[in-house]
Amino acid sequence: MKPINQTIAATSLALLSGLSLQASAAEVKAAVAANFTAAAKEIAAEFEKDTGHEATLSFGSTGKLYAQITNGAPFDVFFAADAARPQLLVDSGEAVADSLFTYAIGQLVLWSADESTVDDQGAVLKQGELERIAIANPKTAPYGAAAVEALTALGLWEGMEDTTVRGDSIAQTYQMAYSGAVPAALVARAQIALDDSGSYWMLPADLYSPIRQQAVLLTKSSDNEAAQAWMDYLQGDKAHAIIERYGYGLE
Repeated sequence: MKPINQTIAATSLALLSGLSLQASAAEVKAAVAANFTAAAKEIAAEFEKDTGHEATLSFGSTGKLYAQITNGAPFDVFFAADAARPQLLVDSGEAVADSLFTYAIGQLVLWSADESTVDDQGAVLKQGELERIAIANPKTAPYGAAAVEALTALGLWEGMEDTTVRGDSIAQTYQMAYSGAVPAALVARAQIALDDSGSYWMLPADLYSPIRQQAVLLTKSSDNEAAQAWMDYLQGDKAHAIIERYGYGLE
C-alpha cells in the first residue's frame, strides 16, 4: 500500500493534469466533404482523445460548403473533395496559403446493393444494361464531376445524361443505391471500403482526373489552436492509417 502522502500527491497531479487539459482544450469547426464522413468521424474521436480538443464536423457537398464559407459560415477549416475550391479561398485571401495540403486521393466505384448487379469488369455499365444510375451533382460535388468525366470517356454519357439521377452530395447518391431507389450508383470507394455487401466495379483511374481532396485553414481562424492541431493531426500517422483503411490514397 502506498503511503498516504504519496497517494495524495498522485491524486493532486492527476487533478492538475486534468485541469490543465481542460484549460488548453479548444474547438475546431470543420467543413468536411460528404465522402469523407466516416473517416472524419473516426479521426475526430482519436483527435479528441489525443489532444483534448473538440472537433465539430459539418458534412455536405464541396460546392455547398464552399458557398457557405464564402457567405460567412463559422468554419475554421475546409476539407474539400477537390483542389479547386480550397485554392479559390487562398486566392481570395480567405484561407492561409501555406496550410494547403492533400489529405486524401479519392477513387470512384460503380456500386449496387444487390450482390449480382455489378460485375468486376463493369460490363453491366459498358453494355448499357442499367436502366439508370445515380451520380452526385457534378456542379457541386467533385465525385459527380468525376463520374461525368468517366462516363464521357467510356462513350456513355450522351446516352445516359437524361436518365441519370443526381444526388445533392455523394452521401445522398450512395443512399439512393443503398435503398434500392436506383439499381446502382457511382460513389466514392470510401463509402463501401468497410462494407462487404453488394457488388462493385472500381473504375480505372485513367477514366477521370485524379480526385485530390485538399484541406485548408481559414484565415480568420489562423490563431485557433484547435484548428491548427486538427490540420497537423490529419497529416500524422494515426490519421493516415485510418484514411488508407477507408480506401483512399495518400500523396
